[in-house]
Amino acid sequence: MSKFGFRIRYLLLASSLFALGCHHLSRETGLTSVTLQADWYPQPEHGGFYTALVKGYYKEEGLDVSIQPGGPFVSMEKQVSAGAAQFGMSSSDKILESVADGQPLVAVAATMQRDPQGIMVRKDSPIHSFSDLNGHRVAIKTGSTWFEYIAKRFQLNNVHEVPAMMNVANFVADPQYIQQAFATSEPFFARQAGIETRVLLTSDAGYNPYRVMFTTRDLLQQRPDVVAKFVRASLKGWSDYLNDPTPAHAAIAKLNPALSPDWMKFSWQALRDGHFVTGEDPSGAPLGRMNSERWSTMYEQLLDLKVIEKHFDPATAYTLQFVEAK
Repeated sequence: MSKFGFRIRYLLLASSLFALGCHHLSRETGLTSVTLQADWYPQPEHGGFYTALVKGYYKEEGLDVSIQPGGPFVSMEKQVSAGAAQFGMSSSDKILESVADGQPLVAVAATMQRDPQGIMVRKDSPIHSFSDLNGHRVAIKTGSTWFEYIAKRFQLNNVHEVPAMMNVANFVADPQYIQQAFATSEPFFARQAGIETRVLLTSDAGYNPYRVMFTTRDLLQQRPDVVAKFVRASLKGWSDYLNDPTPAHAAIAKLNPALSPDWMKFSWQALRDGHFVTGEDPSGAPLGRMNSERWSTMYEQLLDLKVIEKHFDPATAYTLQFVEAK
């Protein structure tokens, strides 16, 4: 058997065994214990999940949910595939890449309709579109698929990429510095240093993955009731969080003391103002929704970039059974 075949069989077995394990009810609480693998340290971009946790929405559904922090070296997809968590936070492009790599993952709902990823420049910068990046140095996380798309679409053949430093120190020190950023985070720190910014969003350029919650295909097939309960409670939490972030922010601040109240307020306001969670519908009705066309578009974009080289049905990477199609 090839190493690849062994690895896939191992992952399938591990996820299957863990899915069976999650059937176990805690003797003390009578709740089904599940773990959510976060994509970063506790932050407002996770606010809906923490709202559901502290307001008891998961417990109302019979779930005892633990949120496991992420970090720069944590792969949410591998954690869930290997059974270290039953649910994870990710994005639709990463889920498609993982499925192409043989990981048995399925996105079950969207947490953001628009991706806040982009390029941050100073407000008075001559950079007004991605095509203006030619001839400039840009700080990017190495191997970022979204920037590969931007570079190909806008023919950025004269951009000097440097590794992103995960802070704004160089941006503040150098007026010519350009870097990747989340519209909900880095602009806050630049503003703290007295610098106003603009963020060119990748979603406006046509590369717009959903931010999603996902699980394994085994858990989806064997315990759809657990998945339905998790999705239902999580979306209720997100709906509440957009109206009142106070309970979630109190919990997040205890877990991540580095976050200031002003930072969290900025991120929450940016999520609302940018319509990242709900999309452009002011009613908030699209919360959690996904559609097949957008998944197919993302799949074709990844094929075109040769990030995915294996053809498969993109519908195997997601399900719409827990959310309405948008």
